[in-house]
Amino acid sequence: MKVVVIGANGQIGQHVVKELQKNDNHSVKAMVRKEEQAETLKMNRIQSVIADLEGSVDDLAKAITGAEAVIFIAGSGGHTGPDKTLLIDLDGAVKTMEAAKQVGVNRYIMVSAYDADKRQNWNEAMRPYYVAKHYADRMLETSGLNYTIVRPGGLVNEPSTEKIAVGAEAKPSTITREDVAHTIIATLENEKTYHRAFNLVNGTQSIEVALNSL
Repeated sequence: MKVVVIGANGQIGQHVVKELQKNDNHSVKAMVRKEEQAETLKMNRIQSVIADLEGSVDDLAKAITGAEAVIFIAGSGGHTGPDKTLLIDLDGAVKTMEAAKQVGVNRYIMVSAYDADKRQNWNEAMRPYYVAKHYADRMLETSGLNYTIVRPGGLVNEPSTEKIAVGAEAKPSTITREDVAHTIIATLENEKTYHRAFNLVNGTQSIEVALNSL
């Protein structure tokens, strides 16, 4: 499957791109915002495209043309204000959905946030972020695209365990960024994850078994 990773320069995005590059079943194109990021990818023999989530839907459509799936892992980051969260995590995400539909890319995987669908559980200090994720998820669910929404718990940079819990089994906890990446890739062609949204944390089941339980 030809996959475009939006937010390829982020911590999870870098894991996803590296894993897809090694995967015989998929090819990857990394969407980044800066020329120097593209140059770094080129040095590592990874195909890239430069596009800005604050740009037009048409420009984003050009960036993903030829893909068979989109993975959206982009975010404004913790050092920006609510304005950038709105422009990137919400409007940027929705524009990529519109772009995907425009060029006929039907498979779309969104990385959201744990319990983004449950307002009563949101961290008050991060409320604008959760609002953005909540409404981006809802737009994806009604987009007509073949979506999967992955809602990871607290992100940590520990080594991958290859063990996860999903859905109702995913009690509030943490997950390694690498395991988020492994799970995202595993959802690409797993029909159990089609048109599904689920919480994700480290647990006791293999990724394959956990996803097949959805």
